[in-house]
This record gives sequence, structure tokens and C-alpha cells, in this order.
Amino acid sequence: MKKYLVTGGAGFIGSHIVDSLVNAGHGVTVIDDESSDAHKYFHYNDKAKYYKYDICDYDRIKGLFDNVDTVFHLAAESRIQPAINNPLKAVKTNTYGTCSILQAAREAGVRRVVYSSTSSAYGLENKIPNVEIQPDDCLNPYSVSKVSGEKLCKMYSDLFELETVVFRYFNVYGERQPTRGQYAPVIGLFLEQLKNGQSLTIVPDGEQRRDFTHVSDVVSANILASTVKMEKYGEVFNLGTGTNHSVNELADLISKDTVMIDPRVGESRETLANIEKAKTVLGWEPKVKLEDWIASQL
Repeated sequence: MKKYLVTGGAGFIGSHIVDSLVNAGHGVTVIDDESSDAHKYFHYNDKAKYYKYDICDYDRIKGLFDNVDTVFHLAAESRIQPAINNPLKAVKTNTYGTCSILQAAREAGVRRVVYSSTSSAYGLENKIPNVEIQPDDCLNPYSVSKVSGEKLCKMYSDLFELETVVFRYFNVYGERQPTRGQYAPVIGLFLEQLKNGQSLTIVPDGEQRRDFTHVSDVVSANILASTVKMEKYGEVFNLGTGTNHSVNELADLISKDTVMIDPRVGESRETLANIEKAKTVLGWEPKVKLEDWIASQL
């Protein structure tokens, strides 16, 4: 039995990774300060150990890394608009917090850290589909702080020989997705609005396109990344499907009752992942189709 540590392990994606590790018979420790206001509730597995600590509190968390094989680092200030409203919190949590995790892992002799980053690193200037070698085009404090975490991962691999793997997620959805507030991810928000008999709220003009990726596919990539031997570490991998849908197309799958709301700044017009690198290096393939999953929820 191996021992794993999951930061943000009571949240959306992290809790699914915890369940997968526990189901495989591993020991799991979770660090989650439960500060996110996007969730109605947090998710716990009775066979994991939970610590309600801030990842920026290095002295408090470092003892939890002893004898850990792999750290899955998902704890973050994870939404664009709140990060625009509070850049200091985003940078502290996503950049300093990531450095705290990496340093604790290094000092404890952890073998590998798998870091959850974001496709918002590609911004507006890069042509789609997005490829990992494209330059950063960060449009907001969230993407800047997450990309800073990516660069810290590469530095810890290059300088300190800590194995790191970086994932750029493309619009993850699925069971346990956040649904609270106007800035909740769009699929969870739409389904919650449908349940409550409300109009689906669309940011003009609704033709923004997103590569929607199911959480189970993200989990499988994380598990693969904890075991696959690589030639180089600190590398970035896209996790998407290689297809995208407009917000209007998504809404049509759920309800015809829609309304336009105020536009937002600092967001990409279109995302689409080139996933050949993840397929080749990790042997990973996404399996869940958006239309099938939406139909299962209605």
C-alpha cells in the first residue's frame, strides 16, 4: 500500500481522486481548508485522513508529507472572476501555496508531485487547438498565478530533482461540480438553474466555445501521471477532449429558456485542446462525451 497526499481533496476534482486512490487500497491524506465558497458542501471519504489546514502555512503542513509517494496538488483559488476581484488572494494561494507544497515535498523526499493548472494560460493570442509549446498569454490574476505554479514545478524538477507533472485542465465538469454563485462553472450553473426553474444565464454572445472535459477523465490522467516513467519532468500536458461546444450549444442541450447577462472581462473566447502529448506519453484517452453526460442528468 502506497501513501498519497491530495491538496484540495474535499473539493470537486480532488475528492474524486481521493475516492479513486482509496478504492485502489492506498492510504490517503487530504489537506483542504474548505475556504471555497463555490461548493454547497465538501466531500469526504471515511477511509482518508483530513486536515483543515491552509497550504500557505508551511510549518503546519510539512509533517504530513512524511513517507508520501505522490502529492496531487489541486488546492487553489480556482475561479477567474473572484481572482480578478482579489488578486492578492489568488497569488498567495496559487503561487506561494504551490511553492509551499513543492518545498514540503522536496524536504520529505516525496517522489512525485502532480500539479493541476489551467487552460486559461493560453489566453487570446494563441491559435487553436492549443498546444503545450505555445507561449503563455495570461489575461487575469488567476492564470498568472497558476502559470507561476507551473514554472515552480519545472524549477523544482530541474534544480532539485523532484519529479513533477503539470496538467492544464480544459473546463472540467461532472458529478460534484460547483454550483453556487454567478461565477460557478457553466455546466453546473445551468443544471442548477434548470432544477430551480430559472432561465439559463448566458454571457454575451453565447458563441464562446469551450472544450468540456469530464472529471472521470481528469482523474484517470492524474492516476496515470503518478506512475508513468517519463524522460523529462516538469512537463505540461493538456487535458481536454479535442472537441469544443459553444455556450449556446450547451444551453440547447439543457433548456431553451435562456437570458443574456452582463459581459465579463479577462476570459478566453475559445478553448480547444490538442491532447496528442497526453495520449503519447501517458497513454491517456478521454472517454466521456458531453452530450451523453448531459442527457443522463435530465
